[in-house]
Amino acid sequence: MSHFPSIIPRPLELEGGDGNFQLSRDTSFYTNTPLAQNAVAWFVDEFYRQSGISLRQSETKTSGTVALRFQNDLAPENYILSIQNEGIEIRASEARGFLYGAVSLFQCIPFDSPGAVGQWQLPALEIRDAPRFGWRGLMLDSARHFQPVSWVKKFIDTLVLHKFNVLHWHLTEDQGWRIEIDKYRALTSVSAWRKHSRVGHELKASTTDFDGRPHGGFYSKAELREVVAYAAARGVTIVPEIEMPGHAKAVLAAYPELSCTGGPFEVETKWGIHDDVFCAGNDDVIRFLEDVLEEVLEIFPSQFIHVGGDECHKTRWKECLKCQARIKHENLADENELQSWFVRHFDTFLTARGRRLIGWDEILEGGLAQNAAVMSWRGEEGGIAAARAGHDVVMAPNQQTYLDYYQSANRASEPLAIGGDLSLAKVYAYEPIPESLTPEEAKHVLGGQGQLWTEYMPRPEIVEYMAYPRACALAETLWSPAQPRAFDEFLPRLKAHLRLLDRLHLNYRQVD
Repeated sequence: MSHFPSIIPRPLELEGGDGNFQLSRDTSFYTNTPLAQNAVAWFVDEFYRQSGISLRQSETKTSGTVALRFQNDLAPENYILSIQNEGIEIRASEARGFLYGAVSLFQCIPFDSPGAVGQWQLPALEIRDAPRFGWRGLMLDSARHFQPVSWVKKFIDTLVLHKFNVLHWHLTEDQGWRIEIDKYRALTSVSAWRKHSRVGHELKASTTDFDGRPHGGFYSKAELREVVAYAAARGVTIVPEIEMPGHAKAVLAAYPELSCTGGPFEVETKWGIHDDVFCAGNDDVIRFLEDVLEEVLEIFPSQFIHVGGDECHKTRWKECLKCQARIKHENLADENELQSWFVRHFDTFLTARGRRLIGWDEILEGGLAQNAAVMSWRGEEGGIAAARAGHDVVMAPNQQTYLDYYQSANRASEPLAIGGDLSLAKVYAYEPIPESLTPEEAKHVLGGQGQLWTEYMPRPEIVEYMAYPRACALAETLWSPAQPRAFDEFLPRLKAHLRLLDRLHLNYRQVD
């Protein structure tokens, strides 16, 4: 990797050559397949942003051309990038492969090299590359703090640069509902807004515990479709999360009849876990969530739909006559099995519509729905149990992937965070396949993702600071081979790579 050390994530194979290719305003693109058009468009756009030069497409391949060619024996997302003195070639069999080849090419351009005025010397090399995992994601919480569409697109741009292919978008919470639903207009007129937000960690009697500023916002259906299309053109699938049966306080503020107690409620202003959840014994709740999901499915074409399922306190269910009647009618053992019944219902609902349910590992409690996949966040135990039972798993353990944790043990030097320490080195060292799984069981591990819960990230630039450069390390963990993986080898490449993040105006944390 010494020939060109700054490509992140590290390619599967990189072999240096002799000489170099001169990229300039005269360089053109040629392709023999429409599958490469998104890759060409992405590269031309990003190159223009950095250089002010508009590269053109050519109908023929000549010397000095960047050629993108179809090669049917390459697996999806795989690519070959060849940089030679007389030209550049990217080969792939589908759109994402071409895109990732273009991303690696883009990272090869020394935009800040001294004396480069309208032309750049790219070292001759050949890369043969393939991802280790098919699910390489980041989770963005837009419910605790709302981010504008323009910034969400920037966030997606940065995902692409690191070959992530999933944006898990957390859109509903106790503290806010962010998605327009035509059938339930109060979700955006009421549930999308809270009167103020809690600050700091400790709740005291003083009113200074809250910032005194209303907070809210939502994404219209048109905006959501725009973001979905923007992501898809860049190889990113958006997996929406609609929380159920817990984390529902914002909904209950607008529709208190969907609770066990009838309210009244307000959109939550404090962080943490709250007792008021959807009433699992109420058929109106089932109809409401089915209606919501029908509209969600019209917007998001992703195979997986995330239903949350985490941190659902059962206190209200134990006291609720409707919930207890449901337990008796369905011959359930307890409230855990009631949650399992609830999740199984929506697993059946989504399966009938050609989709798959995924939820946090609490959905294992009381028995897992047949087609459901598990996102393991409370360590790896839930993921191990699910994989052994034949269920697909996305690894997201809080100890290694929660990017809302402090970035060093010296917390006084860091922005306020939710707690816990997660260094860059610890993220890089994470291995998504638990040693206790057999090779057959390990096939159920789809991949992993980093989590950006935004209780303590009120502005987008803070989200960037918490995400990067730790997300760079996670990108390599999920893309590159498990061995060899050495932090001392990664760090020099990262430091070179950070110059590119500077050019993209990303507010990352400096590397020690």
